[in-house]
Amino acid sequence: MTAAAEFVNVAKTYRVGLFGRGRRPAVDGVSLAIQPGEVFGLLGPNRAGKTTLVKLLLSLVFPTGGQVLRLGKPVDDRSTLARVGYVHENHAFPRYLNPVQLLEYYAALALVPHEVVRRRVPELLEKVGLADRAGDPIRTFSKGMTQRLGLAQALMNEPDLLVLDEPSEGLDLSGRNLIADVVATCRTRGAAVILVSHVLREVEPLVDRVGVIVGGRLVALAPPRELVAGKSLEDALAELYTRPTS
Repeated sequence: MTAAAEFVNVAKTYRVGLFGRGRRPAVDGVSLAIQPGEVFGLLGPNRAGKTTLVKLLLSLVFPTGGQVLRLGKPVDDRSTLARVGYVHENHAFPRYLNPVQLLEYYAALALVPHEVVRRRVPELLEKVGLADRAGDPIRTFSKGMTQRLGLAQALMNEPDLLVLDEPSEGLDLSGRNLIADVVATCRTRGAAVILVSHVLREVEPLVDRVGVIVGGRLVALAPPRELVAGKSLEDALAELYTRPTS
């Protein structure tokens, strides 16, 4: 079975300092594979390397070592991006557009056929609870409403790989239930989902496995029940987050 996402001994170092003479490692030797139909939790404290792994997977940056594969192909093959959905924790949508215009725009980027767009736009807006605001400019939306719209945008192309970066940020209970429903639907149709968070409690009920990144290194890779192993959630993560990585 071809992995939906695969990291093979991946390293990423950024240039820093005057004239870029310094080097700052962000990811160091990470290897893991996420299978179709799997819901995977990517956890770690701030500045652990989670965002860099997501950027590598989405071709926003490229590794300085190792290999990243997306849907079976190297990430420099951008054709597979049309099969990916991504929800960012802080959206930067054009605020003068309304939800219908925004979804049509992203559908065009993902090469979704027009007849599918006409059907899916109203369906998705109904699903995320924004059908009654379909014609309103995004600048009038709250953070929670914008997050719901981001979820609809990410589902527009029925992705084979869905990446949710802190998806519950700004959402109420019904919004969190919506995320759980979306994750379950993706799993049923065989799509892989990556949930990025720094809080195990948010992802534990949803995921099949968890990978914990600390200091740019993968320090744990296991189902949540094995990761916790009788401890409280807070204690398990505190132990992992303070574990030496060298």
